[in-house]
Amino acid sequence: MTTLLAAATPPADYWDQLSTVTLIVRIIVGATFAAHGYKHIFLGGKLAGTARWFDSLGMKPNGMIHAVLASATELVCGILIIVGFLTPLAAAGYVGVLLVAGWTNHRPHGYWSDSGWEYVSVLATFAVFIAGVSPGKHSLDWAFGLDFAFEPLTAFAIAVVLGLVSGIGLLVACYRPPAPTDA
Repeated sequence: MTTLLAAATPPADYWDQLSTVTLIVRIIVGATFAAHGYKHIFLGGKLAGTARWFDSLGMKPNGMIHAVLASATELVCGILIIVGFLTPLAAAGYVGVLLVAGWTNHRPHGYWSDSGWEYVSVLATFAVFIAGVSPGKHSLDWAFGLDFAFEPLTAFAIAVVLGLVSGIGLLVACYRPPAPTDA
């Protein structure tokens, strides 16, 4: 039995390696989300175009409010995931924004990635996974001693529950889809 336990003990640098892998995933996932916020604020139609898009989806009372809040959440939460700071809260931001995006824009297209909700579900899943496993040693959470402030299931639950509550609350309060048009 002792031999089995010894064989199951990870190598001395296991946590360093895991932290490096987590850092790489955080950079990719965080940059993806932050880039969407940046795009909505500074590229294409900028905030005015994003606001018109939110209006067309049926977000009330004013598309500009949603454009500013969603774009800022994408940008800030993406950066927070990259640097690994307040990770469960940043992941909750992902879940909330992506739930609203998935429901209002992607759901009508089905699951698959050609405008479906596949993309938003995978991105939100990565964010809550990072919250659950912790951002690792190469993070501000680690530097400030916040990395293990929550057990993995608690951090995961914070990200999922807070994100779902905020997203569902926003949909209930503000989503008024336009009436279908006859083609």
